[in-house]
Amino acid sequence: MAQYSAQLDGLFDALADSTRRGVIRRLGRGPASVGDLAGEFPMTLPSFLKHVRALESAGIIRTSKTGRVRTCVLNRERLALAEDWLAEQRRIWEERTDRLEQFVAGTEEDPS
Repeated sequence: MAQYSAQLDGLFDALADSTRRGVIRRLGRGPASVGDLAGEFPMTLPSFLKHVRALESAGIIRTSKTGRVRTCVLNRERLALAEDWLAEQRRIWEERTDRLEQFVAGTEEDPS
């Protein structure tokens, strides 16, 4: 996963903001226009568009424009990158705690 470091950095940087996570949560239910999404957050449209651009730059969402309406769609495959990394970390730590448990159990059984 080391080769994905730059991609993960951008992904987690985008996920670090609560507004962006809210947008992702909403888009998990289906596509939405920028105007509809912005209406759910207490900020101006230009401020909200910065969040949309950050999510788009990270590859978490895709946008398309039809006439005057820009629609956002969640890119679930991009989120799978974070999920894969987290699963790998979970596996590593579970192995470490399993070895620690074996070590402690082995030490307790041998009173010498």
